[in-house]
Amino acid sequence: MAGAALWAAILAVAGAAGIAGTVFYFLGRRSERRLAEAGERTAGQLLERARLEADTAKAEALVAAKADALQVREAAEREIERRRDDMQRVERRLEEREEGLERRASGLDDRERVIKRQDQALSEREKHVKQGEDELARVLAEQRHRLEQIGGLSSADAKAELVRGLTDAAKSEAAATVRDIREEAKRTADREAKKIVTMAIQRLASETTAEATVSAVVLPNDEMKGRIIGREGRNIRAFETATGVDVIIDDTPDTVIVSCFDPVRREIARLALSQLIQDGRIHPGRIEEVVGKVGRDVEAGIVEAGEQAVYDLGIHGMHTELVRLVGCMKYRTSYGQNMYHHSKEVSWLAGIMAAELKLDVHLAKRGGLLHDIGKVLTHEHDGTHVELGVEAAKKYGEHPVVINCIAAHHDDVPHESPISMIVQAADAVSGSRPGARREAFESYVKRLTRLEEIATAFAGVEKAFAIQAGREVRIAVVPESVDDRQAEELAEQVARKIENELQYPGQIRVVVVRETRAVNIAR
Repeated sequence: MAGAALWAAILAVAGAAGIAGTVFYFLGRRSERRLAEAGERTAGQLLERARLEADTAKAEALVAAKADALQVREAAEREIERRRDDMQRVERRLEEREEGLERRASGLDDRERVIKRQDQALSEREKHVKQGEDELARVLAEQRHRLEQIGGLSSADAKAELVRGLTDAAKSEAAATVRDIREEAKRTADREAKKIVTMAIQRLASETTAEATVSAVVLPNDEMKGRIIGREGRNIRAFETATGVDVIIDDTPDTVIVSCFDPVRREIARLALSQLIQDGRIHPGRIEEVVGKVGRDVEAGIVEAGEQAVYDLGIHGMHTELVRLVGCMKYRTSYGQNMYHHSKEVSWLAGIMAAELKLDVHLAKRGGLLHDIGKVLTHEHDGTHVELGVEAAKKYGEHPVVINCIAAHHDDVPHESPISMIVQAADAVSGSRPGARREAFESYVKRLTRLEEIATAFAGVEKAFAIQAGREVRIAVVPESVDDRQAEELAEQVARKIENELQYPGQIRVVVVRETRAVNIAR
């Protein structure tokens, strides 16, 4: 600050000198001496004033510098005081932490001493336990040795004998328990089941019809055969092409045979041929016209039959295509049994059983009516009738319970509801009713023979007889080879093998007969 004041004084002097020079310049040379003297005096005064101002500025600068230095000193002292306080707090914290560590170390020392005492106690107890175990092993060995001497058996032999006895006892007890459970189930369930089934059969006595694979058309005379054949066989070729059937014309008097695997097409052909014979006009154009008209009439009849079945059973909300497929069952047969009447019969039986068991009658009737719906589609699609039926039911939005009735009625999938079991039982009742189905004699004999072969293939079987028209197989076993428990197992095994290897309607009962004779002589 003093240097700045000095420079200000110098600059003031320089300014004063400049002013003086200017004055001298304007006054001229007239009074150069006076002007010089006046200039010297003015310059002296200016110099003195500048010196005074410089001293004043210097003094002010010194005062300001002292004030700044004082402020810096006070700030430094405050900072030093703050850091001193911080150091004191840190020292107190360190002291507290050190005290805590000392206390923890003291606690750890105490715990270590306790653990050492516990280890010593455990070591002593282990020694005592070891001594006790050794003593117990010695005593057990002595006792085992004494028992072996007394019983005459080694420990391994005694153990094997004990296990054998326990195993036999457990098997016998298990077989007896199973037998008791089955007998109890039969006593309680068979009575109610027979009552329900009998009631359903008594309330339903619908007739069943069997359709053949061929249809006969009666002719007014043998001359009509030539007209049916036509010139160079054009009429019969046109008829077979339009209907998809085979027309058999042989030496049978006044009769023509219509043969086709599809019963719907066979029926269309039979009706069309009958109309052509009545009309008398038989030529390719007329044949196509009559076959088309009859086909539309038969289709209308199929729909009407399906609607009638649904109406008779009181079923509502079924898809129109499913109703049509129900009507198509009118022209389908299974084992000689008409599928339309069979499905209606199963629906009635299932509804009656469901009502007796307080189940959903509507779903039971739907499941019974549609359980064999896939058999209508086997002529046109690949797959089993169960697979096709399930696919059709899913496609047209049937209830999951109804779909399970279709899928499980031959035990292809597990039963998910009591209704599917009822439908399966109703199907068995309708199919096993005497006269409901027809089977070829050869296949019937083969099935009975195969039943007996399956039964006699098991060890311990002496003889096997298929009775009750193949509904029961009776097995006589060797009593020395098969005990009561094994007889139960044998019946189960034979039943499962029959299920896996034979195709049969209804159910087959397996009966195992074991005879035990006890003989003694009184002297």
